[in-house]
Amino acid sequence: MTTAQWPAGYRINPRAEGLAAELLAAFRDIPVAVAGDCMGRCIGARGLRAYHGDLALKLCGPAFTVRVRPGDNLMIHKALMMVQPGDVLVIDGGGDLSQAVIGGLVRTTALRVRLGGIVIDGAVRDLEELAEGVLPVFAAGHTHRGPSKDGPGEINVPVACAGLAVLPGDLVLGDADGVIAVRAEDAAALLPRALAHLEREAGIRKTNEEGSADPERFDALLRAKGLPL
Repeated sequence: MTTAQWPAGYRINPRAEGLAAELLAAFRDIPVAVAGDCMGRCIGARGLRAYHGDLALKLCGPAFTVRVRPGDNLMIHKALMMVQPGDVLVIDGGGDLSQAVIGGLVRTTALRVRLGGIVIDGAVRDLEELAEGVLPVFAAGHTHRGPSKDGPGEINVPVACAGLAVLPGDLVLGDADGVIAVRAEDAAALLPRALAHLEREAGIRKTNEEGSADPERFDALLRAKGLPL
């Protein structure tokens, strides 16, 4: 369909091609905090919490984006008919917490299609089921009130999710520290920087454990502020 043919508020675009499997596998060991450090510490979703119980459970996969009317999940069900295993459903629900847009039934479908995870700027419900782990779920909040299925909504369009700009096919990472998105075209260049950052942190951690860190590292910074050290 052309732009003129879509009803107002509706759009269903094809799935964006994801990253190479080898690149995705390499990013599974990259913490969100490290990726964020290497990207300037100025991006990342705000106000989301993990609802999957197991804080060791990590999210890593290509973004399959959905924009829904607050409190409505019609397009989420359509998206689950289109995703491929490992995709991460990134849902712009407008930050509305008055009605949950996913719960235990959506989780059951997500497990069947082997979804890589769900990130929602909106609410969830059926917390006991979500807390069983297996499927990473990050959301802005929760409520017992369920959704409508009336639309409108859009699939595979640019979305804003809890302050995080996400394009279809972007690399989405999530762990106990939060959620971040990496532009698909930037992921390959980010990986060696992140690995080098991890190596530097390992060296600092070792000196911290041994008490052998050079005090000049911080004294020089303090002197630059005018302290007489």
